[in-house]
Amino acid sequence: MEKTIRFLEEIGISVVAKNLEEETFLPGLALGPGTVYVDYKKLKYPGDMLHEAGHLAVTTSAERNRAGTTEMAADWPTQGEEIAAMLWSFAAAKHLDLPIEFVFHPDGYKNNSDWLISNFNGENYIGLPLLEWAGLTFGKERALKEGKEAFPVMAKWLRD
Repeated sequence: MEKTIRFLEEIGISVVAKNLEEETFLPGLALGPGTVYVDYKKLKYPGDMLHEAGHLAVTTSAERNRAGTTEMAADWPTQGEEIAAMLWSFAAAKHLDLPIEFVFHPDGYKNNSDWLISNFNGENYIGLPLLEWAGLTFGKERALKEGKEAFPVMAKWLRD
């Protein structure tokens, strides 16, 4: 867990310990402006921090600063952002040399964790065009053309 927190802090996403009284979508986690709030007493799956951070990372910097406030769009995250956050968290797990099950645990992702793991490990990167469009990474073809490393290597971790 410390490795995850250190990584998030290094890329510009704050991790703040906080008692979360209200019910949260993921146990022990909530988002604030550029911040992942963690209630360590309620946190069930530390890998969920990467997924929540992924929501902040794939969101524009202006929106990232509104996360967790009444100024944030009611429909945030969109389905596209949800898919992008999943793929971002896969890249983060790879970057941190963590087992993919750290993020895609059996109790998450509406019982589709095995399916996501199988697809991502098979290089079927659902959502990759969204991460490319956001300027965060390169697919194989574009990476080859531009002399860059392809996904799951990230060109940058936060969207502008």
